[in-house]
Amino acid sequence: MSGERPGRSEQHLPKLRLDELLDELQARIDAARGTQDRVHSLLEAVLSVGRELDLPQVLRGIVEAAVVLVDAEYGALGVIGDDRMLSEFHTVGISGEQRARIGDLPSGHGILGELIRHPEPLRLAEISEHSSSYGFPPHHPPMHSFLGVPIRVRDQVFGNLYLTEKRGAAEFDAEDESVLSTLAVAAGVAIENARLYEETRLRERWLGASSEVTRALLSGAPSTDVLELIVEQARQITDADAGMIAERVPEENALRPLLAVGLDADLRSGLVMSGHDGFVAAVLSTAEPAVSTDIQEDPRTSKDAAQWAGLGPVVGVPLEAGGKAGGVLLLGRAAGRTPFKDIDTRPLLGFAGQAALALELAERRRDAEQITLLRDRDRIARDLHDLAIQRLFAAGMTLQSTQRFVEHPEAVERLSRTVDDLDETIKIIRSTIFGLRAQGGGTREGSGLRARVSDTVTAATSTLGFAPAVRIEGLVDTDVPGDVADHALAVLGEALSNAARHSGAHSVDVYLRYGQGELTLTVTDDGRGIPAGAARSGLKNMEERALALGGGLRLDERPEGGGTRVAWRVPVRPAGG
Repeated sequence: MSGERPGRSEQHLPKLRLDELLDELQARIDAARGTQDRVHSLLEAVLSVGRELDLPQVLRGIVEAAVVLVDAEYGALGVIGDDRMLSEFHTVGISGEQRARIGDLPSGHGILGELIRHPEPLRLAEISEHSSSYGFPPHHPPMHSFLGVPIRVRDQVFGNLYLTEKRGAAEFDAEDESVLSTLAVAAGVAIENARLYEETRLRERWLGASSEVTRALLSGAPSTDVLELIVEQARQITDADAGMIAERVPEENALRPLLAVGLDADLRSGLVMSGHDGFVAAVLSTAEPAVSTDIQEDPRTSKDAAQWAGLGPVVGVPLEAGGKAGGVLLLGRAAGRTPFKDIDTRPLLGFAGQAALALELAERRRDAEQITLLRDRDRIARDLHDLAIQRLFAAGMTLQSTQRFVEHPEAVERLSRTVDDLDETIKIIRSTIFGLRAQGGGTREGSGLRARVSDTVTAATSTLGFAPAVRIEGLVDTDVPGDVADHALAVLGEALSNAARHSGAHSVDVYLRYGQGELTLTVTDDGRGIPAGAARSGLKNMEERALALGGGLRLDERPEGGGTRVAWRVPVRPAGG
């Protein structure tokens, strides 16, 4: 039987086994080809996300590449903020109309928050079955399968990639997870490069702005122009909607706005901010930028504070000069916008130092101008004393000696009147010299008795119908104490009021003189005098003021031409004496 040929069934066995081997080989070849294609796709995705340097475009490109690689219907990339919630959310697969119907973007709760709390890859066949899931908002498309992986930048979690609804399968598999995790590594590198590029661009913009401000300072531009340049540059570079610089007023525990730009600038430029505002106090007391993600909800400040109207994220830095904060630089974005990042606020302190320098230079410039003004006053006073008075005195002496050679009585009388006029002129000039030197001696212009008398007389002009004549002699600004000055001003006001109400005068002369330890205020008019039936309460008040200071009041009627003379005299102990 050994010579018998094999049966037909035995002939088919090798052929069947060969077909199976060939089919298995083809499957492996197809799998290898599929793996190769996927590797190529992954490499292309890595290259594509690495080409961009604009961070928003990089984030968008990462999500688009992820959706294609794992064949998902929906994809998103959530950026984690400082508060461990989602500060940005970039989506693919959801139309703008759908996004508008859904409403606010997610902040990081539910499944999205699970990856924030536990930054490890997460695969789910059914989202709703996870313990952290609590459903979707209205109008949200249905989603079941889920794959999420964290994106790390320098060992810190930057955000998470979220993919849902695997096409052609019930769920994502381990290979999808591996591919997406690989993309996340490349994404971290791309994000870091984009960040470095963004920081470099920002640094260049800050340097350019600093150079421009320095040029303005060195050119001697007005401080208001420099400050406006500073706050406008800071607003543009940080992408803020509003900016404001306010100067500290320590005696009032408040901050006075010097200027405002951007959103509602007209409203903010007229506001005085209280130093008790918690956020403003934090800005003044810290060496770092003070940041609020939403000033309307910030417990440090009042919600109805007018300076924060319409603003959400706010950042403030102190304007430090000489080791103390002389003001604040505030920048704000409109309500609902993304908060300021560290990259936005880090250069602000150095830039604000230039604003502080501008304020200090402006103060030094004002001091220099004041010193120049005081020197001019001193020079004028010296010239008046050394030149004008000496010439007038010489002219008076010449006229007096000339009288001996004049025989005509009328000419003698005219010469006498001229000599008297010269004496009065000399007194007026001396009074002016005293006033100039008093204003140059440290008293703020406009706050002394001389200026206050002038203001009182000017205020009475409309009531009288004419401007009274005023003459002031002596060091009334420096040697008359404040309480005596207040009494004198009250008496002057009453005397001018009486002249307007009762006398019917056409001229009034006011003469204030300080000398030999006595202050004398004389108010003379050419009216008909005080009527007999008129109330004398005003005169009584004047007299009581004089008696309270150890002085007296004298009321005379002028026989020549009519009228009244009120003379108020009090002893004075010089201020500071």
